[in-house]
Amino acid sequence: MKNRILLLILPFFFLIFFNGKKYDEAVIDRLNLPVKLCLEGQDCGTVSQAGMAAIVSNEELKKVELSEGSEHIVNMLNSGEGGQMIFEPAVIKVSKGDTIHFKLIDMAHNSASIDGMIPAGAAPWAGELNKDISVTLDAEGVYVYQCDPHVMMAMIGVIQVGEAVNINEIKEASKNLKASFVMNSERIDSYLSQL
Repeated sequence: MKNRILLLILPFFFLIFFNGKKYDEAVIDRLNLPVKLCLEGQDCGTVSQAGMAAIVSNEELKKVELSEGSEHIVNMLNSGEGGQMIFEPAVIKVSKGDTIHFKLIDMAHNSASIDGMIPAGAAPWAGELNKDISVTLDAEGVYVYQCDPHVMMAMIGVIQVGEAVNINEIKEASKNLKASFVMNSERIDSYLSQL
C-alpha cells in the first residue's frame, strides 16, 4: 500500500520540483542585468565614447519600411511579439489610398482613431467591439489609433501614410495620450521612433 502511495506522490514531487527549478531559472535570467555594480570608492572603470556609441547603435530601433501592396492586415491581439494587448504590426507604413484591415484575433478588441492624432482632413473611424473593420486612408500623414477598452494598457498602433507631414503635431499630442496609460507608457515613443 505504501509503495502505491509513493508511486502516486512521486510524479507530483518531480513535477513541482522541476517546474519550480525552471521558474527559478527564468526569474534569475530576468534579474541578470548587463551592468556592473560598483560601491563607493571602488574602481568601476570607464566606458569610452566609442564603446558607448556601439552600445547605443546596437539598441536603436529598426525603421519600418513601406509595406507592399494596397491591402494590409493588422491583427488585434491579447498577446504578440511586442507584448500584451497589442496590434500586430504595431507600426506600418503604407501608400496613400491603401486599405488597412483590422482583424479580430482575440475577443474584446476594436480599432478607433484618436481625436487629434490623425492628419488634418482625414476621416476618423471607430470599429465596433469584437468586429473586424477595414479603413481606407486617403490623407497623407501619421495616424495613431487605439483599442478603446485597452487604451489604458497602451494598446495603440501607428500608421504612416506617405510622408509623415504631421509628425510634430503627433509627437506633441502623444504626451497627453501617454499620461493616460497605466502601463507600457514608453510604447508610443518607441512606435513613433520607428517612423
